[in-house]
Amino acid sequence: MRAQAIQEICNDLDIESIILRPLETDSHLYLFGTHLYNWIQRFYPRLHCLYFRWLEYASLHNHANKIIGSREFLRKMNGFYPNLVISVHAHLNHGFLELSKRINKHKPPKFAIYCGELADGIGFSKHWVNSRADLFCGPTKKTIDAAIKRGMPAKKCKVWGALLRSSFYQSKDLIEVNSFCLKYQINPSLPVGILATGANGVNSHKKVLHGLAKTAIGTQIIALCGKSTLLFNQLKDFQGKSKIKVIPLMSINANDMKILLDMSDWVFGRPGAGLTSEVISAGKFMYFDTSKGIMPQEQNNLNFWRSSGHEPVLIKNAAKLSRNLRHMKRGKYPNLLVDRELIVQEIKKLLSY
Repeated sequence: MRAQAIQEICNDLDIESIILRPLETDSHLYLFGTHLYNWIQRFYPRLHCLYFRWLEYASLHNHANKIIGSREFLRKMNGFYPNLVISVHAHLNHGFLELSKRINKHKPPKFAIYCGELADGIGFSKHWVNSRADLFCGPTKKTIDAAIKRGMPAKKCKVWGALLRSSFYQSKDLIEVNSFCLKYQINPSLPVGILATGANGVNSHKKVLHGLAKTAIGTQIIALCGKSTLLFNQLKDFQGKSKIKVIPLMSINANDMKILLDMSDWVFGRPGAGLTSEVISAGKFMYFDTSKGIMPQEQNNLNFWRSSGHEPVLIKNAAKLSRNLRHMKRGKYPNLLVDRELIVQEIKKLLSY
């Protein structure tokens, strides 16, 4: 989502851009590692503590001469010949930085790192930090402090705030909202709760709904199913048998997600940086799905919630979410800088050499 957000800014500035995913496209071994990460996240999140520690130790992508598929990466980069490279992944900031700087030795492209972690913690990878990068930026000062502690020069650091898709910075008018409600058969007069699905399809929807079915709540439940037609069909079947109003949705665009968040009373999902940033930016309460354990990176985002003076509500048993809905009105929620124009100006500055 962050790469897409940057590309949308470039499109608005009439700047040509491409998105490369070398850990998914340039090597079968790296692709296996990506699938393994996704599998762990879906089924055994607590196991990721071991995988994360191994990745920290192994440093698979720290040197250009160790990068598998480097020729393919350089072929794509030379074909595009960029003036600026922005990394949004922890494992693209060392060996891939070296490769990027080889494109034009007389005037190599600038290399910036945007780290989406909201705060420091056991899941803040050392691989995010490379003092050779031209800029390190992140959503919060806590992100910057974590990078400086790991060796990033303070003069190269900048708080950018949340890096969101363009729709999340825009207010939606009544016509758009009504059209959205009509499209998905949502009653704007009733409360709305969202069961979110992570980018990798991680969710506890069925357990939550079975728990909610035993309670008399007047909330419409919007269940985001991502790309899973199996889950969507299962929830459609559940919809016809349950007394609660369940509206399963397949992947929706950023504009619809923004409207849905604005309408919602609460969101239930894993404490990933992307979803957590979107929910906080919308000023909504979030119940954190910590069933099957917490991944190291997720702990960083929970630390941000705590460091802002608010204890996160962790749901270890998804079926018991209904018992925790009373926590919905617990004071204020964390604040997050949301300033797209600041990011636009920073990208212009990086390109002005």
